[in-house]
Amino acid sequence: MSYLLVKWIHVLSSTVLFGTGIGSAFYLLFASLRAEPRSVATVAGLVVWADAVFTATTALLQPVTGLWLAHQAGWPLTQGWLAWSLGLYAFAIACWLPVVALQVRMRDVADTAAHAGEPLPPGYWRDLKLWTALGVPAFFAFLALFYLMVAKPAV
Repeated sequence: MSYLLVKWIHVLSSTVLFGTGIGSAFYLLFASLRAEPRSVATVAGLVVWADAVFTATTALLQPVTGLWLAHQAGWPLTQGWLAWSLGLYAFAIACWLPVVALQVRMRDVADTAAHAGEPLPPGYWRDLKLWTALGVPAFFAFLALFYLMVAKPAV
């Protein structure tokens, strides 16, 4: 595979990864704030699906293509911007993994509440707070990753 093709896949997959993440977060947060269990269950179900199809796929592509590009370019993994990128990526994925489990639980809790004709229970709101607490630092890590990927600063 050519360097430019792998670089294109890397940039495209980073865009899909970030875009799916920010879009999913936006829709799930605002559906949750409306506090309508049926709407939350529907949106959370779509978010879980999007994470399985788009986020998981691109989360795997990113390190594979990134490491291949670094190898082809002759960049040591200890090079400042690259080392920071790897660390931030690991941090963001470490935040994302529990978010996946939280989203599944939030979907199921909202679905149960909708079928019972009840409001979202306190456990849902606790999960939403934790989901947000994990998502915010991951968001900023990805912003920093985009900067590092484009600028490749001496760090």
